[in-house]
Amino acid sequence: MFESHMREFRKRMAAEGIDVALITDDDNVYYLTGYYDYLHMEFGRPTILVVPRDGDSLLVTPALDLNAAKSSARVGRIAAWNDGMGDEWREELPRALKGARRIALEPDRMPPVVRACVDSLVAEENLSSITPVLAEMRMVKSEEELRLARHAGQMANAMMAAGREALGDGVPEYEVALAVSQAGTRKAAELLLAHYDDADMSPNTHFLQIMATGETITKTHHRAGTRIMRRGEPAFLCFCGTTNFHRFKLGFDRTFWIGDIADKSQAAAYEVAVASQKAALGALRPGVTAESVHAAYAEVIQGAGYEYPFRCGRATGFSFLEKPQLVTGDKTILQPGMVFAVDGSVTTETFRAQVGDSFIITEDGWESVTAHPKRLDEVIAAA
Repeated sequence: MFESHMREFRKRMAAEGIDVALITDDDNVYYLTGYYDYLHMEFGRPTILVVPRDGDSLLVTPALDLNAAKSSARVGRIAAWNDGMGDEWREELPRALKGARRIALEPDRMPPVVRACVDSLVAEENLSSITPVLAEMRMVKSEEELRLARHAGQMANAMMAAGREALGDGVPEYEVALAVSQAGTRKAAELLLAHYDDADMSPNTHFLQIMATGETITKTHHRAGTRIMRRGEPAFLCFCGTTNFHRFKLGFDRTFWIGDIADKSQAAAYEVAVASQKAALGALRPGVTAESVHAAYAEVIQGAGYEYPFRCGRATGFSFLEKPQLVTGDKTILQPGMVFAVDGSVTTETFRAQVGDSFIITEDGWESVTAHPKRLDEVIAAA
């Protein structure tokens, strides 16, 4: 998979007249080489992938991660640097860029300290952005990536079922997060052992659980805390960060109630949210624009008297957010092999409902890769 990504990337570099590309986004480094680390710039240690149009690719990475790089990185050469020794990661760049007339980088994803070094070596008129090339390339997934998407869906389904089961009167939110993490990790481990020869890939979930209950329900990205849930309250579970299988991400959301619906006005808003997702899915297919899917979703929400909504969805893959987005102004034509998180939603002053799933665009429509009931009577969890 990674070798084919690199070959295609170099073809696109040649078509754009790019001599050398500097890749610093973690997800793009992984997409092209299979290499990832967890320390990177958060610990002040740049990792830089240098891809010449011709010749060996070069991975510049901290010496602490050299053994991991040797094990996983599909590159021509690895240059390890150590803290405080010589000019650290800067030593490789002059040689790597020598003679190149057009150099492309990721302006929004390059650490400022690396960008300052590049600017000292390369005239501004010789720099361009590689971001549009990679973004377009990553839109349509390979068969290997689609297999990952389907397995990520199985992991997500296990997490949603466990989260729903953990909801209850008198239960603190963090207990739900613990149940979700355990279920997701166990399902991921099961899938890794059955389908992948990759003992280094961790099955553990590693993202704070997005969860809002009761009076916090309008806090869209609230994290699970110590709040005690009560019967009749709504509970929102979102797995847009935790659904991360073999580094492939999906979106998945549900709104539940515990035992029954204390405030019956919430039910009406929820039904509109479900209807808005249904309208989006009615428009979701190859050959249409991304913004047309959002328009179908927004029409239902605004037609019911609610405010203009946030984007209907986004493409996912090895990043949480990829191109295109299902939003006004995005005129990208949808193609088979794209993967989208597609939401339905309603927001009021005191309540918000959201239902979301992930889908693969097929030749004649879409394939759902997440699944959990969403009919009103099906989202009332046992108290």
